[in-house]
Amino acid sequence: MTEYKQIADKTAEENAKVYQDIALAIHAKPEVSNYEFFASETLSKQLEKEGFEIELPAAGHRTGFAASYKSSKPGPVIAFLAEYDALPGLGHGCGHNLFGAASALSGVALKSVIDEIGGEIRVYGTPGEEGGEEGSAKGSFAREGYFDDVDAALCAHPASGPENILSMRLLANAPVDIEFWGRPAHAAAVPEMGLNALDAQILVFNAIALLRQQLTTDVRIHGIITDGGQAPNVIPDYTKSKFFIRAASMDTLNDVYAKIEKIVEGAALQTGTKSSMKLYQNLVENMVLTPSLDALYEKNFNELGYKSQPQTLKVMPGSSDVGNVSQKCPAIQPMISITDVPVPGHSQGMVEASCSEKGLAFIPLAAKALVNTAIDLICDPELLRSIKEEHRYNVEHQKELVQGN
Repeated sequence: MTEYKQIADKTAEENAKVYQDIALAIHAKPEVSNYEFFASETLSKQLEKEGFEIELPAAGHRTGFAASYKSSKPGPVIAFLAEYDALPGLGHGCGHNLFGAASALSGVALKSVIDEIGGEIRVYGTPGEEGGEEGSAKGSFAREGYFDDVDAALCAHPASGPENILSMRLLANAPVDIEFWGRPAHAAAVPEMGLNALDAQILVFNAIALLRQQLTTDVRIHGIITDGGQAPNVIPDYTKSKFFIRAASMDTLNDVYAKIEKIVEGAALQTGTKSSMKLYQNLVENMVLTPSLDALYEKNFNELGYKSQPQTLKVMPGSSDVGNVSQKCPAIQPMISITDVPVPGHSQGMVEASCSEKGLAFIPLAAKALVNTAIDLICDPELLRSIKEEHRYNVEHQKELVQGN
């Protein structure tokens, strides 16, 4: 196994500059969800040059791709997850330009030994992790069966601070649009003839504020009004808000979602308006941890001369559609530092870190840690079997495991 890792590590080092240049090019041309044309084409074409078969578009996403290479020897299917979307108005403030390049390089490095050890490599290009139009594409990949035969899914995320962190128990997230339709009228002359759609939205915000008192500490609800009317002297006949509804488990999320649906119905009843509440992109599921897989990654990361630590927060700081993948197969998403000092995520500081020297060093480091983990999984069938058994148990008992932490 050591020999295979040495070959893969050498491949990662020798090809690092190609993928660092790709990361810089993607950084210079940031694209948001469903518009990552340059990023998806650049990464998929490079993988095609490396001998991978390419499916583009994939899973119903025009900027999604599935790259695959199957050895002549039977063995496990290992998927590397690639993200490459930017943040609206900011750019690569989450380091996804590095993320996608590292996952692609991971596939190339594993390909250097896969014909010897057996198995199949997949690199899934998954758009819109940050959400937005056609956002959270991993949900589509999971729903469309791309992970049904995958034995393990691996990726690493840039960290906006000096610490390296193991996979986190990320929150489930329902991104919803809430809309109301009323009737316009002159707000001063004939207010009694109007049906105020903005009043309905305000009732929703106030009711959710009161609902928070009766929710568990893992629940997070936050929203904005994107359309509140056109003029103060016209009673608004249409309004729209966007909310994220988050919870540590899908069971809790479903319960809270149903409560908010009742709030919306009640606001419509009180104001005489019509209402709608619906998802505007894929539902994001909570992350199911597989600690033994994280431990395996940590061992390989340590062997490269680095240290990681577990995430200790009880309520996680956000959500990711890698959670949808973790519901289907064992998955990890550790975080690797790209800055020596803490900077806020989704900030200009993170944009700068994502094209820095340390940021570019993330690419071969992450690739080596992930590929060496993959080699262990392929070469040790009993280890892989036990990891899959642990994952199966954790999926079936995820609500109890969340409540116990």
